[in-house]
Amino acid sequence: MRGVPRLVLACAALAAITANAGCMRKVERDTSGSDPRAVAIADRVLETLGGRSRWDAARGLRWTFGSMLGDSVRSSRRHAWDRQSGWHRVEGVNRQGQRFLILHTVGDTTQGSAWMDGQRIEAPDSLHKLVKRGEALWVNDTYWMLMPYKLRDPGVTLGYAGDTTMAGTVYDRLALSFHDVGLTPGDHYWVYVNRGNHRVEFWEMVLQGEQPPPVGYTWEGWEQHAGLWFPTAHRRDSVNVFTNQIEVVPEFATKVFSEP
Repeated sequence: MRGVPRLVLACAALAAITANAGCMRKVERDTSGSDPRAVAIADRVLETLGGRSRWDAARGLRWTFGSMLGDSVRSSRRHAWDRQSGWHRVEGVNRQGQRFLILHTVGDTTQGSAWMDGQRIEAPDSLHKLVKRGEALWVNDTYWMLMPYKLRDPGVTLGYAGDTTMAGTVYDRLALSFHDVGLTPGDHYWVYVNRGNHRVEFWEMVLQGEQPPPVGYTWEGWEQHAGLWFPTAHRRDSVNVFTNQIEVVPEFATKVFSEP
């Protein structure tokens, strides 16, 4: 059994992400190179999730990300992300049993703050490594929850990979590839969209540096928050990659991104 794979998030590497712009900036959605049928399906997915306007207006998110093997939680961490300012907070316990807290701006790994077991990290090299870790956790953990919202991001190429039927349900398959975006642009994904309800219910992946066959996980346990829909479980055999305790936040207190 493989562990939870690393994933790419197209917004993570956009040069235009700044502390002032974050990921809420309006961008021209480039469809060049994408299959028109795949683009139309992606647009229907977003409408089913709550719509572009509601998603663009959602300022902030809080959620817990983790993985389970059977009934045992293997890892868990809590995120807060201000999409307007770009500030991100992540906290949890590392493999050594140390409690960590990292504060940084998405897209900028040159500065930020971090604490380990309540002690502020001052050494520049150690701090830089932790801030880079915070960025990587944001990239991975947001994509498990938000991929259906990101199908039309710049740098994402959508192909139509035909349809398939699983357990009597017909799915349209979208093939995702990436150009000059994300931490691992060589990743490839196949997203299964239920033709009846236009919801993502399964995906497969071959990650950069790995070989086929692809590995698949479900998208299930959908919950609605502030008019937007989010998944809470991704299952493969006895593994569950979960996202729970989800909140859409209209405004964060300043101390969320400045204090332990």
